[in-house]
Amino acid sequence: MNAPGWPARLESEGVVVRSLRKSDADQWQSVRARNQDWLRPWDATVPPGAAPRPSSYKMVVRSLLHQARQGLCLPFVVEVEGRFVGQVTVSNVARGSAQWASIGYWVAAEAAGRGVAPRAVAMVIDHCFGQVGLHRVEICVRPENTNSLRVVEKLGLEQVGYAPRFLHIDGAWRDHRIFAVTVEECPEGITTRLQTHQSHQ
Repeated sequence: MNAPGWPARLESEGVVVRSLRKSDADQWQSVRARNQDWLRPWDATVPPGAAPRPSSYKMVVRSLLHQARQGLCLPFVVEVEGRFVGQVTVSNVARGSAQWASIGYWVAAEAAGRGVAPRAVAMVIDHCFGQVGLHRVEICVRPENTNSLRVVEKLGLEQVGYAPRFLHIDGAWRDHRIFAVTVEECPEGITTRLQTHQSHQ
């Protein structure tokens, strides 16, 4: 039996967000290799003394899909015109009295600046508040990551905190700004909020 909201396929304005598959290996490796320099400053790394990360795509996907079936995460692929251009991952899903999760995302350089990331993240937040049944989602962004900060700005997410040396990124512990939204704050949905924001620009 699958967890609530998994698997899923979401679509809006030509952007598709769908469940990660084992068969995505070739496209994933191609996109990551092509965008290595673009993504390196924002990629999570393993601090000294910690257990190494899975070394192959197959191992990564096996772990993510196992967690997805348990309802602990939702790993999504972002596609434009049928091409793999990024990922949105819902992780740290907490149930019980919390009902929240964190969201991380990346898009390839060729998809940046086209509104792909904000739309993909908006759809995933709406999915979390809908079928997944969460109450709150959180997005943590490095202060230097201007592209990612534009995403949360377009989605109208409020900064709720600041975490010094929060995550090990690109070889060091990095500060992060914390943004969050609850279901009560966007009864119309984040995707609708995004479209309203864009129509006023």
